[in-house]
Amino acid sequence: MDVSAPRTHGATSIRLIKPRDAKILQHELLTNRDWLRPWEATNPDGAVSFDMRLGVRRLLQQYREGGGVPFVMEHDGQIAGQLNVWGIARGSLASATIGYWVSRRFAGKGITPTAVALATDVCFTELRLHRMEICIRPENHASLRVVEKLGFRYEGLRRRFIHIDGDWRDHYCFALVREDVPHGVLERWVSGRAPRDAAAVPPSDLMQA
Repeated sequence: MDVSAPRTHGATSIRLIKPRDAKILQHELLTNRDWLRPWEATNPDGAVSFDMRLGVRRLLQQYREGGGVPFVMEHDGQIAGQLNVWGIARGSLASATIGYWVSRRFAGKGITPTAVALATDVCFTELRLHRMEICIRPENHASLRVVEKLGFRYEGLRRRFIHIDGDWRDHYCFALVREDVPHGVLERWVSGRAPRDAAAVPPSDLMQA
């Protein structure tokens, strides 16, 4: 698979990560610790070394092996965060999961929903995947607004699903399949046709989370 060409809408673009991005990404991660820590995956076996250069190399290796696609998100040409498509499954499953983070100074500019829409469209049209999933902590209201805007469908509560900020955390699961967006996620959102209640969490799961 080759998704090296940037994808752009307005001031927001996504492109494949490059080794030279490591320094800027590490700076953004370190200067945004309080902002990002509640939502970052952690290792239940203990802390691991923080080396973005090594991290970028591993992400690009996964890309070459077909297991994921690591993007950087940019706004007006500046790196604003990361978006990773990971856990790519082929064959009868044909699915993947999206995860992302954005620097605090870029929050509120519509970067994340635009980037998620662009990346999902790439996965559906160019990678020929069938299902894309996003899992979000119930407390992460900013991320919940992303799936609400884009019309991702709520699919259930996953108990103690991912190790985040030092413990196993519950997550809400949202997804789209290719048939949901025949003309693309971005086009549906921009044209105002994304269903407003698709991401609504039922009261029973709200009470459990």
